[in-house]
Amino acid sequence: MATFRRSLTPGGTYFFTVNTYRRQRTLTEPRSLPAGDMNYSLRWNLIKRQVSQAVRDCLVGSVTESRVKRRELGLWQRRFWEHQIRDDGDFMRHVDYIHFNPVKHGYVQRVMDWPYSSFHSHVKQGLCPIDWAGGGDDGEVYGERADSD
Repeated sequence: MATFRRSLTPGGTYFFTVNTYRRQRTLTEPRSLPAGDMNYSLRWNLIKRQVSQAVRDCLVGSVTESRVKRRELGLWQRRFWEHQIRDDGDFMRHVDYIHFNPVKHGYVQRVMDWPYSSFHSHVKQGLCPIDWAGGGDDGEVYGERADSD
């Protein structure tokens, strides 16, 4: 079994990239760690297991021999990538990444069209214009926030 070096900082803020196996479109709700818990590797394992069990009847397609041997249902990619957030600017770049990701992967044409995004609460709070990252007729492109003038 592989051993990964993990940054374990009490009270740290982390950004995770977790994908479903073969990028199945199954999940829409974000998950997070309990307060004071740094063992995010275990937490992701538990989240993956519980979600897999809940949607097992919705999964389609074949599962490889390797996945059958490991008793995997074929919902998740095996690994995840984490990045410890360094400062407010780094945090906002990752928020931008999250908001733009549904557009990047072709699920919607505009950031505002993805109903599951925290983008909508950012618009309500005045942190982003509704047409952020394109979607208006002004030629605005991804990464240009209203406060970056």
